[in-house]
Amino acid sequence: MNFFRGVMGGQAAGPQPSGAETIQKLCDRVASSTLLEDRRDAVRALKSLSKKYRMEVGTQAMDHLINILQTDRSDSEILGYALDTLYNIICNDEEEEQDESEDAVTPLPVSGKHKNVSMPDENAQKLSDDLGAQFTETFIQDPEHITLLLTLLEEFDFHVRWPGVKLLTALLKNQGVQLQGIILVSPMGVSRLMDLLADSREVIRNDGLLLLQQLTKGNAAIQKIVAFENAFERLLDIITEEGSSDGGIVVEDCLLLLLNLLKNNSSNQNFFKEGSYIQRMKPWFEVGDDNSGWSAQKVTNLHLMLQLVRVMVSPVNSPGATASCQKSMYQCGLLQQLCTILMATGVPADILTETINTVSEVIRGSQINQDYFASVNAPSNPPRPAIVVLLMSMVNERQPFVLRCAVLYCFQCFLYKNQKGQGEIVATLLPSTIDANSISAGQLLCGGLFSADSLSNWCAAVALAHALQDNLNQKEQLLRVQLATSLGKPPVSLLQQCTNILSQGSKVQTRVGLLMLLCTWISNCPIAVTHFLHNQENVPFLTAQISENLGEDERLVQGLCALLLGICIYYNDNSLENYTKEKLKQLIEKRIGKENFVEKLGFITKHELYSRAAQKPQPIFPSPEQMLFDHEFTKLVKELEGVITKAVHKSSEEEKKEEEVKKTLEQHDNIVTQYKELIREQDAQIQELKEQVASMTSQNEQLQTTITQQLSQIQQHKDQYNILKLKLGKENQSQSNSQGDTSQVNGLQTEELSQLREEVEELRKQHTLLQTQLGDKDALINTLRSAPVQSAEAPAGGPDHTELLQELEALRGQVQSQSDEITQLKTERQDLLRRAEAGSSDTVSSSDGSLDSTKMAELESRLSQSSVLTERLKEEAKSLSQRRAELEQQLASATSTVAILQAEKTKLQGEVQESKKEQDDLLMLLADQDHKIHSLKQRLKDLGETVEDEDDLDARDQTDDDEEEDDEDED
Repeated sequence: MNFFRGVMGGQAAGPQPSGAETIQKLCDRVASSTLLEDRRDAVRALKSLSKKYRMEVGTQAMDHLINILQTDRSDSEILGYALDTLYNIICNDEEEEQDESEDAVTPLPVSGKHKNVSMPDENAQKLSDDLGAQFTETFIQDPEHITLLLTLLEEFDFHVRWPGVKLLTALLKNQGVQLQGIILVSPMGVSRLMDLLADSREVIRNDGLLLLQQLTKGNAAIQKIVAFENAFERLLDIITEEGSSDGGIVVEDCLLLLLNLLKNNSSNQNFFKEGSYIQRMKPWFEVGDDNSGWSAQKVTNLHLMLQLVRVMVSPVNSPGATASCQKSMYQCGLLQQLCTILMATGVPADILTETINTVSEVIRGSQINQDYFASVNAPSNPPRPAIVVLLMSMVNERQPFVLRCAVLYCFQCFLYKNQKGQGEIVATLLPSTIDANSISAGQLLCGGLFSADSLSNWCAAVALAHALQDNLNQKEQLLRVQLATSLGKPPVSLLQQCTNILSQGSKVQTRVGLLMLLCTWISNCPIAVTHFLHNQENVPFLTAQISENLGEDERLVQGLCALLLGICIYYNDNSLENYTKEKLKQLIEKRIGKENFVEKLGFITKHELYSRAAQKPQPIFPSPEQMLFDHEFTKLVKELEGVITKAVHKSSEEEKKEEEVKKTLEQHDNIVTQYKELIREQDAQIQELKEQVASMTSQNEQLQTTITQQLSQIQQHKDQYNILKLKLGKENQSQSNSQGDTSQVNGLQTEELSQLREEVEELRKQHTLLQTQLGDKDALINTLRSAPVQSAEAPAGGPDHTELLQELEALRGQVQSQSDEITQLKTERQDLLRRAEAGSSDTVSSSDGSLDSTKMAELESRLSQSSVLTERLKEEAKSLSQRRAELEQQLASATSTVAILQAEKTKLQGEVQESKKEQDDLLMLLADQDHKIHSLKQRLKDLGETVEDEDDLDARDQTDDDEEEDDEDED
């Protein structure tokens, strides 16, 4: 431990070891010590030296520190020291000043942190960055090291989690792309980092935000994973908790992370919109009446919030996604809130400028949003439209340049694909709608167009050109505008005034703006071309400008003049005899030369500012002097350059041929049009016929269905008739027999009835046998009853005889009850026999048979008549229906008869079953009686009484049976 005291500050005797030697000894101690405390003290010492001796600690101790992270996972203190040491050698930010006394003893010129190194700060920082990148590359050579770090982030201990977050952030800053690839393939790598946002300790949560910022830079895959890990919900909750725009640096970090997730990522943008997160942005822009004293942090936060809105509606997004977001922003009131900021007082200039740009993109191309913006009024007295207030700022040369550019962009977005708005702007210039008591947008544009400020000239010209973009009607309407230049002079047209200013040789920016306005105005508008050529001075001025050899600054003007003259050729309708297409071409060939003309035309696209303006719709220029091209005008140049070049090079013969071809094509088109009209008429007739055929087909199908149903009904009636006929025939045959013979009526077989009779006969015999046995038993009982009376005098058997008498009396009662039951059963059986004999004896008179035969003849006649009348479906169906009702009535009566017979048969079968059951019970009782009688005989024998043998009893029983049979025969 004395060694560590010497290292950590204690002064030991003798020469001091160098930094490299000390670090080497500490590394040996980390590698060789078996005690955890010794390794912990050594790692703590390395941490204290890691900032001053960054190179040495990084080269010698990195492997030992990584080994500590792998092996000493149970001790959070040593893990924290190791992570802090790795962070110090990898991080490139200068955080602490080094101790000058130690620097004097052991200067390290290699380290960029050394204060006494005679090296410029820039070189020192560059060396420091290089050193951090080298150590980072060494650390991430094994991807398992990053996986180890991600695992350590799951530790809840503050001394492990916080340095782990800082170390991973430093690694991402130095080698972001490589780290992103490793984390992306690591299982649950991004999810572990997202858990940092849920940490209750604000330090870890805030550093987790910085980590996720570095992680999501330029990697769409990681951005999608983070977004689907519920990042939007968590970030918006943090922004709300921290006070929204009034919050601190944490809100700024959340907004930066949201920008990383949404910018140029259509999937996340759609997820943000579908999750209804746009609605949660509205409270961010609620500002009060007092907007003075905005803090710098609030300005930064609100600036980022506006950028976040612009990301969702950027013109570079797909049109469908942008339109959907614009609709959501209008519906939730976000656009209204932004317009409130736009018209509020006291808002900082940079926030106001960014708000104008944001409103511009929210309304661009959306008719609903554009209409709402047109209805917004500024809180002035009297109220003025917001468009007028903004245009006043645009043409005011005292306003900041960026603000004027933002207003121009807002005006362009308001008119983009908005013919209604274009008409309203142009209408403010027409004589019939000018209101002298109020300032209109048209007046402001004309004032800016002809002011002394060249930037106002350019902005007004471009704004007016957007009011005419792709709108032929407004181009023609603008030709009606007349301007009063001075008192006493007649008014001149707006078109003429623009050419007059061009000829006066104003500034390049002014002339470029006017030429862009004229090119947009007369392109694809032959009437405007005629008006332009009607002024005899315009064409000579253009040819003079194109043919001269001017400097670099004038080349753009020459190119635009060539473009304007080319438009006059291409869209010329040859209404002016002096300036037909052919004469203008000849003029170019004589005065300028075709090749020279095409070369001057190419000056436009070769200009260095042309490509910059063609990239984005928003006018962004470093300085007012570079504000020369408009985005929409670059599209027009690209469209017209090729066709103008072809039009200039064509000869008169080719023109004639083209005209002839056009005439032929027109004639052909007329013929084709006639045929098309004829074909349309025929198509209409065919369609009508098809509809008629379809309706007739459906009617035919319905009729066929009706006929099929009627035929099926007729067939059913025939089948029912045949069935009834057969049943009636069977009934006629069965009426001559007994009603008990149900085989001819209800399907019962004669064998069943004979079987029932046999069963009844057998039951009768069994009943007779049982009666005989019962008589024998009665005689035996009487004999046994008399025997005890004769021997009643015996004293020894007194008690036993008494018991026997009681048992015999009980047995007698049972026998009597059984005899009654047998008598009842016999009576019921005789009744059954009488019923069966009565059923067999009943007959039906022959008159009924004759009646049935008469009915059958009548049915046959009706059947023959119905077969003849089958062709007439309705009458036959009616008659058959009536006949069917009659037959159904007869069938119902026959069915009721069958049901009655079935019920009687069921009842007979039940009675037979009950008789069988009773006979079985009687047999069981007789068996019990035999057993009891046998036991009584045995007891009597034991008592010494004489008992008759069974043979004698059998002989007596036989005699009794014969007598009973004789009695029955007599009966």
